[in-house]
Amino acid sequence: MRSRPERVLPQPKSRGWRGRPWQDYALFLVLVGPNLILLSMFVYRPLLDNIRLSFFDWNISDTAATFIGFDNYREWWGRADSWEVVTNTVIFTLAAVVGSMVLGLALALLLDRKLFGRNVVRSAVFAPFVISGAAIGVAFQFIFDPGFGLVQDVLHRLGVRQVPDFYQDPHWALFMVTVTYIWKNLGYAFVIYLAALQGIRTDLMEAAEIDGANRWTTFTRVLLPQLRPTTFFLSITVLLNSLQVFDIINVMTRGGPLGTGTTTMVFQVYRESFVNFRAGYGATVATIMFLVLLIVTLVQVRIMDRSER
Repeated sequence: MRSRPERVLPQPKSRGWRGRPWQDYALFLVLVGPNLILLSMFVYRPLLDNIRLSFFDWNISDTAATFIGFDNYREWWGRADSWEVVTNTVIFTLAAVVGSMVLGLALALLLDRKLFGRNVVRSAVFAPFVISGAAIGVAFQFIFDPGFGLVQDVLHRLGVRQVPDFYQDPHWALFMVTVTYIWKNLGYAFVIYLAALQGIRTDLMEAAEIDGANRWTTFTRVLLPQLRPTTFFLSITVLLNSLQVFDIINVMTRGGPLGTGTTTMVFQVYRESFVNFRAGYGATVATIMFLVLLIVTLVQVRIMDRSER
């Protein structure tokens, strides 16, 4: 009787952490390692250096820095203009986020339909987003000019003779730069929402129409819940982008009028570091802004996780 050949069982792969093969971790390091190195060099290290610099008194034109502990933070907390800058930042950011997302969604809903020439209009809406903020700021300077600008001409045609002075009144100046940034950033929210609308479930929309739901109910109860992940993504990215706006403010108002009329926290970092040559104090403002952004982002992620559950 012929004996059967012995069956050779495959050797089990060596297991690493949490039972996964070591080859998986090696592949992960090969693919992710270069990105981690670049992030460490150009993101995390500058961030840590900035935090360290906030504890020093350093004139950017000098080679020596003096350690002063938390004095920069105490000064920021006690200065009156700090709270004016924080107020400007909050108003500008909230208006930019809400304005960009609401108008972007409205335009996406409109241009998602089969309309004549919609591709041309889509391109026109998105175009300002890729244009330099400095160029847009220069263009809008002429639009808001109280002497011969487009806004002045429209208001005169409507019978309004007292045109706001957008360059001397701090409130109107902040309104001016906010509108300018919303116009520039509108295309970003529009494109993201337009892409999200391509993936919504049409069967739910049709079921709502069959059940007799009106347009508002369909929009709030059927469409918006499907757009919740997109809205969450935009709320974070638009918030982060709005807090980093510098070029438009620098071109249009240089942080004025009256000193801090349109100064936001990121513009204060520039002014303290490169105009007043107080790099340590500028690093302090940047660190505070980073901590606020970190807290706001963590809260947003927490809220999103709860809503999904």
